[in-house]
Amino acid sequence: MKRNLLGTVFISLIVFLATSTNLPAADTGVNHEQQKAVLVTGASTGIGRKITEVLAAKGHFVFAGARKQKDLDALDEIENVKSLRLDVTVQADIDAAVETVRNSGKGLYGLVNNAGVFIGGPLIEVDEDELIWLLDVNVLGPYRVTQAFAPLIIEEKGRITTIGSISGILSGQFSGQYSMSKHAIEAYTDSLAAEMERFEVKVSVIEPGNYHSEIGNSAMKRMAEKEYAQEGSPYAEDLKKMMERPSDRSQYKDPDEVAQATLHALFDANPKRRYMVVPNQEEASWTIGKAIEEMVQLNEGQPYSYSRDQLIEILDQAMNAN
Repeated sequence: MKRNLLGTVFISLIVFLATSTNLPAADTGVNHEQQKAVLVTGASTGIGRKITEVLAAKGHFVFAGARKQKDLDALDEIENVKSLRLDVTVQADIDAAVETVRNSGKGLYGLVNNAGVFIGGPLIEVDEDELIWLLDVNVLGPYRVTQAFAPLIIEEKGRITTIGSISGILSGQFSGQYSMSKHAIEAYTDSLAAEMERFEVKVSVIEPGNYHSEIGNSAMKRMAEKEYAQEGSPYAEDLKKMMERPSDRSQYKDPDEVAQATLHALFDANPKRRYMVVPNQEEASWTIGKAIEEMVQLNEGQPYSYSRDQLIEILDQAMNAN
């Protein structure tokens, strides 16, 4: 199993990727009667802010969640946007947001679980409290918010979209905590989609690659304050180099493509379950290549493995189904 299998399946999947990520334009034009209300968490900067701006510009009404007053004030300056004080780790904030949305009389068609944080560091050294904090935001946050707003979404047979990451597929040195959280979102999406199908609610996950956001600056600031580079650590030199790298992500593209994928997930008649949204072919290759590597590892050396030809047949069936 081996190199020929990996190469053939990789080429086939790259062809599939090239054809499937060119999304047809979603029918997102609205008039006043068609205006849909959407909640976006973590809307203050980066991907969340871009999604908020694009939705509002299309004529939809956005409930935009943020934590800081200056961000709430800035969001309220955008037409078709109402800010909500919303920390996804605070149940009282979530409950208050539900009341505000319900009392608005606009209903709620869409939910975009975007709020997220990053930490990095050795899995055998980073304090458990730091991992708990990250999982509280990245995993329990969408869990809480979706649970709270599900009745409103079900009423409108709407859409639920969570911003995951290609890090839910990829993982490497010092990124394990973040990848764990985003891998959890992969499973969450599939289970939620199966459970919401009876209500005609569509569920998607959007998996961005490297785009411009503030997550790097926030992460490096927290890691410096918490002294992740512990004295005597065998990883000390590697961590020092990591901390010295620029955390500013302005060299990356603005997340316009992520916002367009979100529009498609929310409003197209046939939304995809997964949207891998990456800025270049290299990041597509990393991600698809890792998924194939895991498939090969699962298949190899066990009594119920598939031959190369059988795997290609399974791949063809999956591509035809999409």
